[in-house]
Amino acid sequence: MTTKLAEELARATATGRRRAKAFSGLGGAEHLPWAVIEAFDADVRGHVERDRRIEEERDRVLIAAVGLAETRPEDGAEALAAARTRLTDAIDYLEQAILRFGIVNAQAAKRGLGDHGQRVAAQI
Repeated sequence: MTTKLAEELARATATGRRRAKAFSGLGGAEHLPWAVIEAFDADVRGHVERDRRIEEERDRVLIAAVGLAETRPEDGAEALAAARTRLTDAIDYLEQAILRFGIVNAQAAKRGLGDHGQRVAAQI
C-alpha cells in the first residue's frame, strides 16, 4: 500500500523538476540548488527515517543543480540541456531511492502520512 507520504514525495519532486526546467541560466543561479530541493526538504525529508542512500541521492541533486546553475547560456544550448537532464535524472533517482528505501518515521505517522515503520511505497 502506498502512503500519503508517497503523494507528498510526488508533489515535491514535480516541483523540483519544474524549477529545473524553468531555469534559463540567467539570474538566481545561487538559489537554484536550494529551490530544487526546497519542497523535498520541507515535505519529505523530515518524515522518513534517516538513510544514507537517500541522503546520497539528495546530495547528487544538489551537485547536479550547482552544475546547471554554473552552466551559462554562452556555453550553448546543448550544454544547458545536458546539465538540465543531469539534474532531472538526479531528481528521479532521489524519488526512486525514497520509494525503495524510505520508511515512515514517527513524525510522519503523527501527521497521518503513513504508519510508523511502514515503507513509503509498496515494494517496486
